[in-house]
Amino acid sequence: MKLKEPTSKFIKVRCPKCKNEQIIFGKSSTIVNCLVCSKPVAEPTGGKVRVKARILEVLE
Repeated sequence: MKLKEPTSKFIKVRCPKCKNEQIIFGKSSTIVNCLVCSKPVAEPTGGKVRVKARILEVLE
């Protein structure tokens, strides 16, 4: 039996306001704020998040 690959990923983003880099979950169900300045960097859409920051890397 073949195992399914996960469809969710983690995303490394950079806050547009303070340039802080952090890792967020690609299918978060809540608003994700920057850990330093509290500016929203991602918002839920019912599936994947809408990223409001620069995506630096998608982590597999």
